[in-house]
Amino acid sequence: MTASHPQKPSDFSSADYPALRSFLRGYFHEDMKDEYGSAEEAVREFCAEAGPEERAAVAREWSRFINQAKNKSLDEIHRILTGPLGSSRLLTIEEMKIITNILEQTSRNRGPD
Repeated sequence: MTASHPQKPSDFSSADYPALRSFLRGYFHEDMKDEYGSAEEAVREFCAEAGPEERAAVAREWSRFINQAKNKSLDEIHRILTGPLGSSRLLTIEEMKIITNILEQTSRNRGPD
């Protein structure tokens, strides 16, 4: 496979995204809606609870995931998120943008607000 070919869902391995997988399994589980109310609040809670190194690792891996998945359909992204990356929740495009913004802000400011 050359760099010009997008990755297939099977090309995404949890081993390549250990911090992101841990984050998704810990915050985007089947009770996320009851526990946090929204994807935005789940990410904000993670940012409040996690240390700077963990936040930075998740932000880096999320950014890499988004870049590698940008040419994929939402269905393909959902298969990756709920397959190798361990999320129990399907995300909308808007939620993915919110997650990106919060993680980028947290990386720059070392905090979610």
